[in-house]
Amino acid sequence: MKPTKLSELIDALDFDSSEHTHWVDRQNGCVVMLDNTVRRAVEEEDEAVLSRLADWQKPEVAIARAIVDQRGGRFVVAPAMFDFHEYGHMAQFIRTVADVDAAEQLRRAIKGKGAFRHFKNTAARLGVLHDWFRFRDDAMKRFVVAWADAKGVPYEDNLKPRKA
Repeated sequence: MKPTKLSELIDALDFDSSEHTHWVDRQNGCVVMLDNTVRRAVEEEDEAVLSRLADWQKPEVAIARAIVDQRGGRFVVAPAMFDFHEYGHMAQFIRTVADVDAAEQLRRAIKGKGAFRHFKNTAARLGVLHDWFRFRDDAMKRFVVAWADAKGVPYEDNLKPRKA
């Protein structure tokens, strides 16, 4: 089993969507992204869908077959952004902001519609956006390390700290 790079797990979180799923290949440590339509077509043996795939999607069929037919747990679903709970991390970050007025502005920013955008805009205006990104980077690293430990996935810490 080769170790999976933490940067690949974090990239999988950042590029998470409902249209595809990221998987960790325990055999080679790689994180692969698989279109959910391709995986379902392989699971359902839907040759009509598979025959209409674009050329760039065809390599995914082999990966989907390996995932569907896997024995011995070669592939494991990578963590999803939904499980990271970024909103909760924003609230934790706000508690670290020493300036009471700035913290209150950030607290108001995460209320209601567009909370993520409002939070980032407010953090930028207050000059703490870089602090937020460092905080988020650390939280994501802890999250993917805990996930890898829980799933028995060896990992390589290849993350570089964000520059000040």
